[in-house]
Amino acid sequence: MNPIQITYPEKTVHRAARAVRCAPFGVKFYESMRSRSVAIAELVGAAAVQQSMTRSPLSELTAENELMWLIQVGMLRREVDGQGLTDRFRLTPLGFLLLDRWQTNPAAWTQGRWGDRLRNSLWRWGRWPL
Repeated sequence: MNPIQITYPEKTVHRAARAVRCAPFGVKFYESMRSRSVAIAELVGAAAVQQSMTRSPLSELTAENELMWLIQVGMLRREVDGQGLTDRFRLTPLGFLLLDRWQTNPAAWTQGRWGDRLRNSLWRWGRWPL
């Protein structure tokens, strides 16, 4: 049985990739999500930096805001259980697509340049339709 292939507009893929490059999360965060969901508690404080989940210590509010932006650009989704939303996050099909692309080109894991950061900030601030 073949999995369903979803085709995304290249603009959508570029926007999500830019958001990931500008996010404060480390490569290990995304690689962990390939096989499991990640709880927000794993992304908070100095321990997250030591475990290479984030590039700098984050508060819970900052981590949540960054995760919500990655949800809006289509990279992540929030995990749901029988009680409703949880504090855990998973990759979407777009997220898996980007991870697959980056495994073939590890240089793409670089942090966002100043132009990337500016565009990403403008999209976030304006909340323009994606």
